[in-house]
Amino acid sequence: QVRLVESGGGLVQAGGSLRLSCAASGSIFSINAMGWYRQAPGKQRELVARITGGGSTNYADSVKGRFTISRDNAKNTVYLQMNSLKPEDTAVYYCHSNVIGSTNLRAYDYWGQGTQVTVSS
Repeated sequence: QVRLVESGGGLVQAGGSLRLSCAASGSIFSINAMGWYRQAPGKQRELVARITGGGSTNYADSVKGRFTISRDNAKNTVYLQMNSLKPEDTAVYYCHSNVIGSTNLRAYDYWGQGTQVTVSS
């Protein structure tokens, strides 16, 4: 099985920065796309940023220019650097990965447990 563990969330003031990390572990052959989603109370989960295996990225319009997604394939880890944070960025952030398992070489979607990001005004 594959497990995703997020870290780096916390409480910051508006205008501050935070870096989220998500490490995948388990029976991993390779990882395709990785991404970050977030969900605020009363709202649907939305895509924040995504990075493909080839390094192509896309961002939600609301975070473009402020957030940067990157990955370290050797460590099976994806990062989200968040700068110029706003109160509306407050949400639980979830890591997502499409992983090819080493046991059967099939791709499956996995989600982390979520990490809380709170931005105060």
